[in-house]
Amino acid sequence: MTPRPPRAREATVLIADDQADVRAALRLLLKSAGIASIGADSAAAALESARMHELDCALIDLNYTRDTTSGAEGLGLLARLRELAPELPIVVMTAWGSVPLVVEAMRGGASDFIEKPWDNARLLAVLRAQIALGEAARRQRRLQAENALLRGEAMPGFIAESPAMRKLLDMLARVAPSDANVLVLGENGTGKGVIAQLLHARSTRAAQAFIKVNMGGIAESVFESEMFGHVRGAYTDAKSERIGRFELADGGTLFLDEVGNIPLAQQAKLLRVLEDGEFERLGSSRTQHADVRVIAATNADLATAVGAGLFRKDLLYRLNTVELHLPPLRERREDIVPMARAFLAASMQRHLRSDMRLAADAERALLAYAWPGNVRELRHVMERAALLCPAGVINAAALTLGTTANEAIEQMTLEQAEAWLVQRALTRHADNLQAAADALGITRQALYRRMEKHGLRDIDDTDAGA
Repeated sequence: MTPRPPRAREATVLIADDQADVRAALRLLLKSAGIASIGADSAAAALESARMHELDCALIDLNYTRDTTSGAEGLGLLARLRELAPELPIVVMTAWGSVPLVVEAMRGGASDFIEKPWDNARLLAVLRAQIALGEAARRQRRLQAENALLRGEAMPGFIAESPAMRKLLDMLARVAPSDANVLVLGENGTGKGVIAQLLHARSTRAAQAFIKVNMGGIAESVFESEMFGHVRGAYTDAKSERIGRFELADGGTLFLDEVGNIPLAQQAKLLRVLEDGEFERLGSSRTQHADVRVIAATNADLATAVGAGLFRKDLLYRLNTVELHLPPLRERREDIVPMARAFLAASMQRHLRSDMRLAADAERALLAYAWPGNVRELRHVMERAALLCPAGVINAAALTLGTTANEAIEQMTLEQAEAWLVQRALTRHADNLQAAADALGITRQALYRRMEKHGLRDIDDTDAGA
């Protein structure tokens, strides 16, 4: 079945300005034009909103209360937004519209500019144009990714030469073009997210959205809001409406990672939308429809969970039309050394290292190791080697396989230890940022800052093939 095109959703613009009356005026203007908005009164709040919401454009002031004339704070926000969302169109506005400041903003990645006081017609025309350009860029990126995957250029470091993986990929090639729901099974760290992306990229939905949800990271109290969305006023803190994951994935693919962690009380709500595609936003009685292909993944034994009364049998049947079993790293040893080399090359580039390679005894050690943490552990080992080893040949001892955490940290500088601890927390908690932040004893925002500082901002299983 060819999926129908996704329903047009209301475009959303981030409004970042420290003046409440400005934000209110812009919100009303955009609302009258059918454009939703999210307000932020500071650069920090704007960055958090960009992380938490799907945005079509950002309209940011260049001057805030900390510094009301130079534009430095706004230029800093522009740079951070560019790093966080490279394809997000950003329109800058300022009451201090000097030519040098506007030029600097445009050189820094701004898409256009507006001077205060603004002309309503020009402002709306600029925003509409940037929203359209942003959507076109996202579609082009998805098509380029699809073409690269179809040419076998899955992603940097994707290695799948072992018999076990070739068998899996042969099955994936047969299943991907269908609309069948797929359940990907495998141990932690095997790369289930990579397989989900390959399924999407080789499907008829490849040009549409691929939305990933870590089911283990959603609190039961906000499950419905996250999955189905909510309307303004649905609960105390619902100050604006929110689009749920099913609605975001309409026409595309929804990847439910760690699906075995869904609370039993919420499974019936998920079952309904899987059966008929219908749902209601929290606080609304209007039934909506989403055409979504679901790919789920788990390391749990769902059949045992069903027997124990912890997972609904009918939900399992809806999820596992096709099952793909991803082998652990110890069962695909032909891939270990090539993957290690790819991870090392990526780590060297990230940490500005050069002239590093694996010695023969290091390769033998990699092949002999059991890899309880699978691909994620291999990536971690090579990252640590790139950080700690001097330039030259990395031998078996330098890999510190089986080394305790205390022994490893004692060999590091303070900067290296921080990077290592952050990465280790992300690995232990399967890239669940809130859980990793809690384990480190810092806030989620502080974790974001450290990830950006050490080049770990985009780390997840998709950094390498399977």
